[in-house]
Amino acid sequence: MQIHNLSKENSILNTFISEIRDSTIQKDSMRFRRNIERIGEILGYEMSKSLNYHSKTIATPLGKSTTNLFNNDIVLCSILRAGVPLHHGLLNYFDKAENAFISAYRHHKKNPESFEIIVNYLACPNLEGKTLVLADPMLASGQSMVATFEALKPFGTPKEVHLISVIGAKNGIDTVSKSFPENTHLWIAAIDETLNNKGYIIPGLGDAGDLAFGVKLQ
Repeated sequence: MQIHNLSKENSILNTFISEIRDSTIQKDSMRFRRNIERIGEILGYEMSKSLNYHSKTIATPLGKSTTNLFNNDIVLCSILRAGVPLHHGLLNYFDKAENAFISAYRHHKKNPESFEIIVNYLACPNLEGKTLVLADPMLASGQSMVATFEALKPFGTPKEVHLISVIGAKNGIDTVSKSFPENTHLWIAAIDETLNNKGYIIPGLGDAGDLAFGVKLQ
C-alpha cells in the first residue's frame, strides 16, 4: 500500500488539524464538521493528482482551449455517521461521482476493551472497473475499513482503491496494509503513534461522530 502522509509538509492543512484536535474549539460542532469537510477537500485534491487524465478541447466565447481532465469513474463510499462531513468535502471536488454509504460501528460485548465491527446498512452502485474511494475520518484499529471493504466485494472489483482518512494510528495503517490490494493508496492528514486500551487514537481527537453530530446513547 502506498501511504501519502500530508502532515510531512507544512500547509494550511495544519490549521484545520489543530482545530479539530483542540478540545476547546471542537465544542463548536458546526466548525468541527466544516473543518473535516475542508480536510476532505484537500485530501481529495491531492488524490486527484494520481488519477488518469485525457486531453480535451473546449470552445470558449473567443476561441478554443485544451486541457487535461481525469477520466476515472469514481465511487465515493463513506462509513456512517462520522464519515458524512468528510464525504461532503470529497463530493465538493468530485461532483459527478457515484456514492455509496455503509454503517460500520463498534459493538462492545461484556468487556469494554474488546469489540467487533457490525455492518447493518449498505447502499452501493456497481463497483466493477471503477475507482473506489473509501472514506473514514478516524483510522484507529483499521477493522472498520477492512469490514467495509469485505462488505463491498459483492458489488464488483474496483480498478483501483483509495483510502481517505483524517487521522490514523500506526496500528490501523498496518492492518489495512495487510488487508487491501497492494496497489491501494492511503491519503491521510496526520498519523499518530498508538491506541489506548479502548481502541481510540492517542492523542487523536476523541469520537469524531459525537463531535460532529452529538453524543449517542449507544
